[in-house]
Amino acid sequence: MGYDLYVDSLFLVNFVMNLYILMLVDRSTLQAAKPARLLLAAAFGAGCYLLLFVLRLPVPLKLFSGAAGAVGMLPVAFQVKGLRNLLKLMEKMLVYSFCMGGALIFLFRSFPFKEGILTGIFGILLAGGILFLFLGRISGNAKPVSGICSVTLVRGEKQVTVPALIDSGNSLTEPISGKPVSVVDEEAFRKLWEEDWQMYRVIPYHSIGKRKGILEGYLLPELQVELEGVRKIFREVCIAVSPEGISAADVPEAESIKMIMNPRLLTEAKRGRPGKGQNERNYDFKSGNTGKNEI
Repeated sequence: MGYDLYVDSLFLVNFVMNLYILMLVDRSTLQAAKPARLLLAAAFGAGCYLLLFVLRLPVPLKLFSGAAGAVGMLPVAFQVKGLRNLLKLMEKMLVYSFCMGGALIFLFRSFPFKEGILTGIFGILLAGGILFLFLGRISGNAKPVSGICSVTLVRGEKQVTVPALIDSGNSLTEPISGKPVSVVDEEAFRKLWEEDWQMYRVIPYHSIGKRKGILEGYLLPELQVELEGVRKIFREVCIAVSPEGISAADVPEAESIKMIMNPRLLTEAKRGRPGKGQNERNYDFKSGNTGKNEI
């Protein structure tokens, strides 16, 4: 019994499905991958998959081609740093692949009109698209990003890299714009600013043991966050300077933490839209939301 193999259709289906999965992995991290890299990675994976059918390769080489295509998509799409970071991304990709593949198999076996619609190229892509939107909605409503990450503060030619804690207890906002504020240790901050008072702001706050207070605030030109092997660059970030040491007693690495990040900075970047009470023109300081201002 023979089968007709349409290379263009096979490539298109695999390309689109790869793109769905890579976009889901991207959404579950920091959405740091550029669209062009996602497209290139999806094409790379689809191309490797085609080699299994087009070329007459020994079984070991076929297995290697399939594995290389699946794993190779990740460094093409993301700036992966080290084996550990690659394994974390692979774990996310396998979870989404399993969910997507299992759901498609369920649909093919459950509906009587599967032969005419779902198993066709447009039926597969449509079903994959619906599953992509569903899984993307679930990942978007997941628990906010938290934990320890590496942060690099950049100002001109100077930069300082510090360990940071993404803390849901930090709800500081800049009073005029409503822009989320992260708190940095004074020693690390002075390596960038020294005695330069440019872009100074006043950040009101309250915390346990201190009902009201004022922190020095500054607009940092660039902030680089590295989390789970993915690096994301943020521009024009508000930071406040802590005159006291950063305290994070519930975290094992507390003594080395030099920054408390506002998780809203990451969640709003992942959603691709400004938060409630913020001007949609990229925080142009015309909004009046002050937030809870709690740390």
